[in-house]
Amino acid sequence: MKKIFISAFVMIVLASCNQNQKANSTIQSETQTTEVSAEAAPVMKFDKDTYDFGKIVQGEKVSYNFTFVNTGKSPLIIKDAVATCGCTIPEPPTDPIQPGQKSKINVVFSSAGKMGLQDKVVTITANTIPSQTQIHLIGEVVK
Repeated sequence: MKKIFISAFVMIVLASCNQNQKANSTIQSETQTTEVSAEAAPVMKFDKDTYDFGKIVQGEKVSYNFTFVNTGKSPLIIKDAVATCGCTIPEPPTDPIQPGQKSKINVVFSSAGKMGLQDKVVTITANTIPSQTQIHLIGEVVK
């Protein structure tokens, strides 16, 4: 009985040590991220942050290119672009956008199974301050 108790105690101690090691490696990788001051940070300046596609018939697809320029002083890196549902697919650029350079995010909305007023939000995560920017694709789906 005593051996079982000691074995269990040793396993718990080893497991907790392993957890601390994982936490420390996560902290180290997060601190290695390059910090940029607010003055030098990249800035996404959209021509339009909302596109109204008007009325479409259920089942149709709408595509729109949200154009933007990096008005900041360092390269803009888009880490992620996600929509509020699977019916909307954002396609952000994968290469860094240099200061002064224009680029686009193509967003495709499929109205299959949708009805009525729609406001599809795409959240873009980048190395900007603040780190998230939202764009909207709005309109109405009719039968």
